[in-house]
Amino acid sequence: MLKIDDLHTYYGKSHVLQGVSLEVTEGQIAGLLGRNGVGKTTTLRSIMKLTPPQRGRVLLGTTALSDLRAYQIPRQGVGYVPQGRHIFPSLTVGENLEIGILKRRAASDLEEVYRLFPWLADRRHQLGGTLSGGEAQMLAVARCLVTRPRVLLLDEPTEGLMPTMVAQLGSQIRAINQRGVSILLVEQNYKAALAICDRIYFMEKGRVAHEAKAEELRSNLSTVRRYLGVGT
Repeated sequence: MLKIDDLHTYYGKSHVLQGVSLEVTEGQIAGLLGRNGVGKTTTLRSIMKLTPPQRGRVLLGTTALSDLRAYQIPRQGVGYVPQGRHIFPSLTVGENLEIGILKRRAASDLEEVYRLFPWLADRRHQLGGTLSGGEAQMLAVARCLVTRPRVLLLDEPTEGLMPTMVAQLGSQIRAINQRGVSILLVEQNYKAALAICDRIYFMEKGRVAHEAKAEELRSNLSTVRRYLGVGT
């Protein structure tokens, strides 16, 4: 479904992505893991052309996203939830969600999101700025879902969350996937990633250095230690 082939991206003279290639198949949750500064966020930004790559291709099915302008990519069915949530604190929960509704789509899209996140319906009149970190993250994900993406890009969704909220968000991500949305997840919390992902890609020095099925990594964490430098 989403295929990234030999992506090269620069910040000035700094060669950040040095030939990134990976694939998210239909119905899959793929995790992109690596130490800080290896290019995980830049990979997502390059897909969305917020940091345009100099070389390489990004395909969604047969559509070359790399040939489009940044504003055209969400219209192809790619949703992006950046690191840091970026909700509107002075707007209510409902107003934050309504921003994502395209004019050609009905308010039924909003009701579908409320069914997936029922607590949002209860708080639709509450200001976004009064939500907890975990609630704000779920709102950011829900706002993206209103656009009905085929593929969802999530950048560090569990950052700064308590373990109970991490587990709850993981359950919501799985539920989203079960509704037919493929997901590419950038995550520092490798335990959270292994719990929900089907396949894991490890990045080193601006490229994918290794890939494996998540179930294989759960039973043998030596690969995780090798690429992330973490204990078990």
